[in-house]
Amino acid sequence: MIKVLFTYDYGREKMKRIEDLGYKVLIRDENKVVYEEDFKDVEVLVCYNPFSILDIGLMEKLKWIQLSSIGIDQIPKDIVFARKIIVTNNKGGYSIPMGEWIVLKILEMIKNSREFYEKQKERIWKVDTSILELYNKTVGFIGTGTIAQEAAKRLKGFEVKLIGVNTNGRKVEYFDECYSLNEIKNVVKNCDFIVVSVPLTKETYHLIDKELISSMRDGVYIINIARGSVIDTDALIEAVKGGKIKKAALDVFEEEPLPKDSPIWDINNIIITPHNSWVSEMRNERRYNIIYENMKRYIEERELLNVVDIIKGY
Repeated sequence: MIKVLFTYDYGREKMKRIEDLGYKVLIRDENKVVYEEDFKDVEVLVCYNPFSILDIGLMEKLKWIQLSSIGIDQIPKDIVFARKIIVTNNKGGYSIPMGEWIVLKILEMIKNSREFYEKQKERIWKVDTSILELYNKTVGFIGTGTIAQEAAKRLKGFEVKLIGVNTNGRKVEYFDECYSLNEIKNVVKNCDFIVVSVPLTKETYHLIDKELISSMRDGVYIINIARGSVIDTDALIEAVKGGKIKKAALDVFEEEPLPKDSPIWDINNIIITPHNSWVSEMRNERRYNIIYENMKRYIEERELLNVVDIIKGY
């Protein structure tokens, strides 16, 4: 019987369905799990990020890690690569709420929602004539994966132009145009909004730096739901304070939780949310469904869904 370690309990009924496939299930709290002798013959690990306290190097029989996240930057890649451990992620599992979130933040920024909420607190009745409309604007996505596609699908109804940037410029559904990563400077200069939705890799670390920001339109809006380190934080702060970036909506940061002494907290033109864009009432259901399908495939020795290329990082 294949032994699997879960660091999240999906409930008795759902875990029994896993056992009925032919697995012996161990459940531990991800925030407390450390290596124990019972893990020596664990073949499958289902988790998000226990790697700072769980040494998977001691798990001699580990062959496959199923992540509940889309990003994989938390895994110990040296161990995974050396031992040829398969890694699969939760690609698509959070795409709908995150797609909605992107649309929400674009509208919040151009409709000055924060300013109206602040006026409400002070009981100020004042018309704002600086409101913009989304119609006929250009929205550029850096990364055209499932999150970007769900957002683009929803933005179609606003009659915007949708431009995507991906590794090789391949065409992607819902996008009017797609370009390769090496054409990014020419893309961003034509965008009213830039959505960062690309995985964090060696190539995308600080991809949005001072030089690239200088290529953007004056008064551009930026949304980041990917990873904080795709954007150079210092360059972003400078650009927002200087007016190059009109507003930014950030759900991810280079350091999380965002330190209390970070200057970002005090910048009115930045909307801060605590890595929350993936959350919805359906999160566990979709996450579990992907896990279950892959565990069924694994025990049947069929190809797994969402296998990640460790070298490329996606």
